[in-house]
Amino acid sequence: MVEVMSPAGSYDSLMAAIQAGAGSVYFGVGVLNMRARSAANFTLDDLRQITDICHEHHVNTYLTVNTIVYNDEIEQAHKLLDAAKECQVTAIIASDMAVIQYARQIGLEIHLSTQCNVTNVEAVRYYAQFADVVVLGSECTLGQIADICKAVKEQNITGPNGELVKIEIFVHGALCMAVSGRCYLSLDNYKFSSNRGACNQPCRRAYRIIDEENEIELKVENPYILSPKDLCTIGILDKILKSGVSILKIEGRGRPPEYVKVVTQCYHEAIQAIENGTYTQERVEEWTQRLRSVYNRDFWGGYYLGCKTGEWADHYGSQATRVKHRIGKVTNFFSKLSVAEIRVEEDPLTVGDEILITGNTTGVYEDTVNEIRVDTIPATQALKGTYCSIPVRSVVHRGDQVFIWQVREE
Repeated sequence: MVEVMSPAGSYDSLMAAIQAGAGSVYFGVGVLNMRARSAANFTLDDLRQITDICHEHHVNTYLTVNTIVYNDEIEQAHKLLDAAKECQVTAIIASDMAVIQYARQIGLEIHLSTQCNVTNVEAVRYYAQFADVVVLGSECTLGQIADICKAVKEQNITGPNGELVKIEIFVHGALCMAVSGRCYLSLDNYKFSSNRGACNQPCRRAYRIIDEENEIELKVENPYILSPKDLCTIGILDKILKSGVSILKIEGRGRPPEYVKVVTQCYHEAIQAIENGTYTQERVEEWTQRLRSVYNRDFWGGYYLGCKTGEWADHYGSQATRVKHRIGKVTNFFSKLSVAEIRVEEDPLTVGDEILITGNTTGVYEDTVNEIRVDTIPATQALKGTYCSIPVRSVVHRGDQVFIWQVREE
C-alpha cells in the first residue's frame, strides 16, 4: 500500500496523524529544519519519546534536517544525526551534502528533500548513491513523474539499501511561489531566511503596484499575486497512484492537530477506495468538503496536470468552512464512567455544540455534546467560570484544550 506521510509539529499533531492512519510522520528537532519557526519544534530530549510512540504504533519516523548548514553548525548537525541513529529514527530528510554525507557514514537512511529540486531521472540516479527515497520537485507533471518512476524500474536504479529508489511527492498543503520553496523574499525584507526555516511569509499579503513617485497605481486582478492556493490532489489521486509513486506527503508542520487528522484521514480513505474500487466522484466531493473544513487557502491541483502558472488565493489566511473557539480545558477524566470534567473558561458550553478536544496524548477527539451536568445536575448550558461534566466516547486527559466548532461567517 502507498504510504501516507503526515506532518507532526507537536505531540497532539503526532497523535492525530497516528489516529488517522498515517504510515509515517515527519518532524523537526531544533533549528536545522525548514519549519524551525512555524512549528512548535521538538528538542533532542523529545526524540526518544517520539520514536517510542511511533514504534509502538508501527509508524515510520522521518526527521527533517533539511536546511542549508554552515560551518559552525556541522558539529550540531552531527550531534542531531547521532541522536537520530541512537533512537532508531527510520530516516532523515536532507538536502545539504554535509548532512547527507555524515548520515551515510553512520548508516542512517536518507530521503532527499524537495529542496534539491529533482525533476529528472539522471538526478535521481546521481542521488541514489546516497538516498533510498527521492522527493521530486513540486513543478513536475504527472507525466514526468510517471516517466521517472518507470525509468527507475527499467534501469534498476537502487539506493544504498539495495532496493529500487522510491519516489515521493507532495499531495496536499501549502505551496510556495518559488521553485521548490527556495525563496529569498523573506530574507530580503525581514532578514529571516525561508531556507533556514524562518520564513515570515510576506508572499501571503495583498500587494499594490505603485510607481516610486507615488503618482501611478496599476490595478491588478488579484492583490494576492504572490500567494498560491493550497495543493489538493484528492480528485486526481487515482492518476497519482498510477504514476508509480510510493510515498504521498502532506504539508503542514505548522498546522493545528485537527488539520493533520482530517487531511490524513481523507487521503488514507481515498487510497483504500482506489484499491477496493469504491473511489467515485461523489466520495471525492465528500472528502473535499471535509478538507475545506480545516485550514486552507482554497484549493488547486498544482502543476501535476500541466498547469503553466499558479492559481492565487483571494483572501489572507485560512478559508476553512468552520472555525474553533476555545472554551476551556479538561480538569479530570473518570474512566469507569467515561466522563470528562471541564472547566469553562471562555465561551459557554451548550448541549448540541460540536466540540474538539486536543492534547499531547489525546491527539484529536471530536463529538457532539448530548448531555451536560453542572454539580451533578442536568443542564442545557455551562457558563464561564463553572465546572461541568460531559460523557465522551474515548479517553481524554487532564490539561487537554476544549473548543467548540462554529460555521465560518462570510
